[in-house]
Amino acid sequence: MTELSDEIFAELRKIDTPTITNVVATYPKNPLCLGLYNPWTENWYTDNTIRCIYPEMGPIVGYAVTCVYGLPDPNFAGRLSFMDVIDALDAMKKPTVLVLQQKWPPEIHKKAGLAGEMMVSSMMAVGCVGMISNGPSRDVDAIRRLRFQLLLDGVTAGHGEMAVQAVNVPVSVGGMDVAPGDLIHMDENGAVKFPAVHAPAVVKNARAMLDDEARRLVDLRKAKTAAEVRAASSGGAYTPKKS
Repeated sequence: MTELSDEIFAELRKIDTPTITNVVATYPKNPLCLGLYNPWTENWYTDNTIRCIYPEMGPIVGYAVTCVYGLPDPNFAGRLSFMDVIDALDAMKKPTVLVLQQKWPPEIHKKAGLAGEMMVSSMMAVGCVGMISNGPSRDVDAIRRLRFQLLLDGVTAGHGEMAVQAVNVPVSVGGMDVAPGDLIHMDENGAVKFPAVHAPAVVKNARAMLDDEARRLVDLRKAKTAAEVRAASSGGAYTPKKS
């Protein structure tokens, strides 16, 4: 697995998630886009069922560790526990993001406030900086003080019996398919995944794209006519240069 420098992580945390998606796959005809996925057919970023609980925190980046939670199964009882999740987080390169897929019957899915202050504190002890889940969580007031990011489908106050069904397997959360070791970039807009080996190129191209957009925005904000808007937009990500 690719191990990234602290400098690369620091640079990624300076960039918003939509810009990261633009470079990863959004504009395949743009020379700065790496084209890692077909942007419409592959599940590489989260959809609008997932919301950021602490938008003020800014971008968070980490290697994905995955797990699946659901109701206790008497045929699988005792096989896995939350400590297996902690062990997987501990074994992964740092920092990490837990991508937790919740599989509940429909009638309880919206009531399962799974990860609270105790679970999050345990995760932080082994280098985890955030969690993404397709279900709700709780204790969001206490977790806010911990500076741990949550991307969830909501919040609720409680839960019942629950069990770990799998650790470090491919999961799908909020429209995003994730494998263990994927690099996760997330902020108040949502999350995107990409292979860590591409991180240096993502940083380089994202910086170039932001610089280009900044120059064009100066002209766009001065524009008073359609012709001036067209001239300012020409050659940008939204209007690729003609060959």
